[in-house]
This record gives sequence, structure tokens and C-alpha cells, in this order.
Amino acid sequence: LIEPQRPISASVRPQPAHKWLAGSITQTLMQGLWIGICSVPGADIFGYHRLALGGAKTAMNVVEATSAYEDWLASNIAVDVSDIALKHQLMHDSAFAFLRATYYRWIALSAKQCADLAKAPQVLSVGDLHIENFGTWRDLEGRLIWGVNDFEEVWPAAYTVVRLTTSAYLAIDAVHLSLKRKEAWEAVEEGYRDSIAKGGRPFVLAEHHRWLRRLAVGELRDPVLFWRKILACPTYQGDLPKDVWRMIRGSLPLRTEHYKLKSRIAGLGSLGHPRVLALATFDGAHIVREAKQLTPSAWIWSQHLRTTEILSRKLIDRAVRIRDPHVHFAEHWIVRRLAPDCSHIELETLPEERDEERMLYHMGWETANIHLGSPKAIAALKKDLARRKGRWLHKAAKAMQEATLNDWRVWRRNWTRGGRVS
Repeated sequence: LIEPQRPISASVRPQPAHKWLAGSITQTLMQGLWIGICSVPGADIFGYHRLALGGAKTAMNVVEATSAYEDWLASNIAVDVSDIALKHQLMHDSAFAFLRATYYRWIALSAKQCADLAKAPQVLSVGDLHIENFGTWRDLEGRLIWGVNDFEEVWPAAYTVVRLTTSAYLAIDAVHLSLKRKEAWEAVEEGYRDSIAKGGRPFVLAEHHRWLRRLAVGELRDPVLFWRKILACPTYQGDLPKDVWRMIRGSLPLRTEHYKLKSRIAGLGSLGHPRVLALATFDGAHIVREAKQLTPSAWIWSQHLRTTEILSRKLIDRAVRIRDPHVHFAEHWIVRRLAPDCSHIELETLPEERDEERMLYHMGWETANIHLGSPKAIAALKKDLARRKGRWLHKAAKAMQEATLNDWRVWRRNWTRGGRVS
């Protein structure tokens, strides 16, 4: 669980997230160092077009890409520079954390390493998908639902099962999973193919999927531990847009008049984004809502698209999915309920005795549930999927694992404990 504490610091005005990296976005463009992906088939179908910048686009290394991306990020939201520094440290400490934190880099690497897949039909996707991007929530009937529960990097993409499988490979290398890579990619692919063929189905953890329910409500998701971490979060210092204030108040029970605002450090791809908790006591027990600022997808940055649209709500509305009634959107913010059984599931909270192949099969199935939210592209996707035989998923995931590890080594060589990157 990545929840280190830091001194209280307010979100800052948009600015370059770390001045020690040479070059602003403008300088980088002038130097021709921008991540460029030659053409993304199907992008025009969704109504987005690349900016004609002209000139050669030399691929940046991971340090340069991180600098340019975080400058762009700071032009869209008020980043917290201490959280960004923490993110850099976590990127240094773990290859799995590095993968989670660098989706902006994945886009460029996958275009080179998986050129054939880049030509496949695009569907609305959670681009930064990984094996810890799944969790649980309650529906209107109070039933426990399992599935993807992070929708920050939503954009049309092809075969995000490659990233899911790559994350499984990195987890196997780190001994977070005990199965073999062959078992992992076969389980993911089988689940994905079955769900696409059958039209998908959401996961209700009631009379069905009882084994998955046992994984989801393990001992390490104990309420005492959960609330201890929430209560330890520092007081929030900063301003919130009026619409976000109203949405937070509207998401709490009617008789909830008093609540405390706290800052929360969570995630990796979104670490540095404003994230605010509203903590209250209701009928003698704690309740909490989280408001998090969303940013345009890294695809927009990498492809120089003329849009700042955020597609998270659109995907939630379209996917094969049982809605979380406590998820609300306002402008570029999302508000949701957090609880011991309404949050993402981390590998370390899983019981030691578990069926990892079955778990990855269901993750592959749930990935298809998301993709089925693009019905106009499904016929083309089925046709493309039918022609992919043998070890195509393994080859793509292996190539991306090696490319990610190469980037990680570059990052580790250039990062120091003082927090500086050179």
C-alpha cells in the first residue's frame, strides 16, 4: 500500500512540476524532442485530430518525457510538487510502480514495440490499466460489485490487455504473483476473448463469484485499518471550486452538517493531482467522500490533439457495468464514496491462498466489459481478434516489459535520493 505521509502543503498554482529538469514544453518542442506516434488508426472516428506541428519528432528518453509531460500537466491542474517528488521516488523504487506512474511513456513505447497492434480497431478504454486497477463498490441494491474502478486515463485505444498482462509479468518478477507468465497471459486472453464473444457481464459478488468475494473482503481490508489510515490524513489546505463543494455536500447523507476536509496521498499515475476527503460522522460511525481532479488523457499530450475533453463519464455510462450510485462528476472533478469494501484491491491485501489464474481470467473478462462500451467498433474488433493466433499477447507483453524495464533503469540512473533527476 502506497500511503506515505508528508508535511502538510497546499496545492500550488500551475507551474512546472520540477524545475531541475532542463527545458520547458516550449523549449522541448523547439528542440524537436516530443513523443510522436506516427498515426493512430481510428482516431478520426472519435473526432480528434493531431496538431500539425511540423518538423521531425525525435523520441525523448524517459527523463525528458517526464519533464515535458509534467510541465503540460501543471498547465492543466494545480499540481502538488511534494507529491510529484514522492512519485519520482516510488518510480525509482519499483518497476511495477514505475509502470503505473508512466502511462504517458507507455503510449510512445507501445507504438514502437507493438506496431501491428497499434493498427487494430480502437475502442474506448482505460489506457493505464494494470492488475491493481480493480476494486469493489456497492450498487443501489447494496450488492457488492467488482471491476475496474479507476477511470482517469480514458481514451480510444487498442488492446489494453497488453498493458494488463505486462503488469502481471512485472508482479510475477517481484514475487507478488506466484503463477508462471504462460499461465498469466493465457488466463487474461481467454477471459478477454470469452467476454467479447458473449457480450460481457458485470461481476455481482453475491450468489455467484463467491471465491472472488472472499478475495475482495480479505482480512487486510479490515475497517479498523481503513479508518486508521483515513483519520491520519492531514488537514486539507486550499480552495475548491464551488461546483465541487456542492457535489461533496450533495453526496453526503441529508443529516450530515459537519465534516472535515483532509488531503489524501494515493495512486501513482494521479499522484500530484488535488485529492480531497470529506470526513464526517453519521449515526455514530465514520463516512467519507473523495473529490479528485481529473486531467485530460496523456494521449492528448502525446498526440497533440485539439481537445481537453475528459471521457471518464462517457465510458462509465457505456461499458457493461453496474453503476456506483455514489460516483458523480462536475467539470474536471470526480466525487466518490470510499469505504473498506469500496476501494481498489491491492495485491498485498489478497489472501495467500488464491486462484491467480482465475483472477486474471476475470480481469481479462472485465477489460472486455469496458471495451464493449464501443459497440460500433466491436464487429471490427472481433474480426481482428479472430486473426490473432498463438503467442501474440505474450510477445507484445514481453516486448513492453523489456521496454519498460529499460526505461526504469534509465530513471534509476538519473534519480537520486535528494529527489533530483539529471
